[in-house]
Amino acid sequence: MKYKRIRKWHKLLKVMRTMRGLIRKMMSWPRRYIKRLDTYIIRKFIGTYVYSILLIISISIVFDINENLAKFTTNHAPLKAIVFDYYANFVPYFANLFSPLFVFIAVIFFTSKLAGNSEIIAMLACGTGFKRLLRPYLISAALIAALNFYLGSYVIPHGTIIRQNFESLYKNNKKNTSAINVQLQVAPGVIAFMSQYDDITKTGYGFTLDKFENKKLISTLSANIVQYDTISDSRYHWTVHNYKIRTLTGMREKITSGMKLDTVIMMEPMDLVFSKGQQETLTSPELRRYISKQQERGSQNVVQYEVEYHKRIATSFASFILTIIGASLSSRKRKGGMGMYLGIGLALSFSYILLQTISATFAIQANTPAMLAAWIPNILYSIIAYFCYRHAPN
Repeated sequence: MKYKRIRKWHKLLKVMRTMRGLIRKMMSWPRRYIKRLDTYIIRKFIGTYVYSILLIISISIVFDINENLAKFTTNHAPLKAIVFDYYANFVPYFANLFSPLFVFIAVIFFTSKLAGNSEIIAMLACGTGFKRLLRPYLISAALIAALNFYLGSYVIPHGTIIRQNFESLYKNNKKNTSAINVQLQVAPGVIAFMSQYDDITKTGYGFTLDKFENKKLISTLSANIVQYDTISDSRYHWTVHNYKIRTLTGMREKITSGMKLDTVIMMEPMDLVFSKGQQETLTSPELRRYISKQQERGSQNVVQYEVEYHKRIATSFASFILTIIGASLSSRKRKGGMGMYLGIGLALSFSYILLQTISATFAIQANTPAMLAAWIPNILYSIIAYFCYRHAPN
């Protein structure tokens, strides 16, 4: 019995030693692949990136307060709501929106300073190629891209809902809360219609639900009022009031009526009212489900949602492209300092954001493929990045 216990403890110690060896290997991985040069450049990159965000967003807040102070005062916006509902969500939204610009500014700024101090020359003279020099730049860009994608896809949409609600209350940016003559396909062969819908009370008026089979009408549900059940544990629960159901079987017709009926209809309030910027309030999984659901219904009003979905992915990859362009432009030491390259960098960054906006607008208006519209700026600037890389110092 004692021998069995010793054997058991021996196996446990062996497992613990194996785990300790794996942990040591995992801990030594950064030391093995990320050298002192990499750490130095990563710190410079991330530090300058954060500093540029804080500087530019602080200036943006000052201008925004100056522009909206009169509206806040007129509409009696409380200070707590201004700080925590508006600006606490304003800062991450615009920081993530203009992240490519901040990445470009950071790379141009600190790389030009390194080149001006002859540090780039020293690195290249030691036998470090430009390709090797780009490794810490791309590691930093990967960290920023991953953070931007996570924030833009999962965190910022929730804050955008709070910010838009604040704007509708205190900035007179009224959201669309009603719709008339709404008609949509809620399932194959099932068509819903409302003469009027109020999103505040989640109530529709003049409701009909027609079911077709082989292009023939087989049943109709009509009700004076239909109301969405907001406290239900599951989705798609509606309550119809003063309803009438007509069931057609050949030449016969059966009519059933009542005052109240709980039913499941495959539609939600967000399917009935479309407001400006609604796609920004959905996380990426919610956007994907919404797009899939609307496409199954045959709806054409999903282009802006598709553009938003693909833009979140494409914008993350822009960090790599603009990092390569910035490092290639500013790594050569020249007379006159970094003023010219900072100007070129700003021009390229603003042109990238402008092209992104134009392509998204063109996709929505001209009904072009959303994925192509979202990736056009990346494709064009990848060519520019390759050209700059080929002419970088080695």
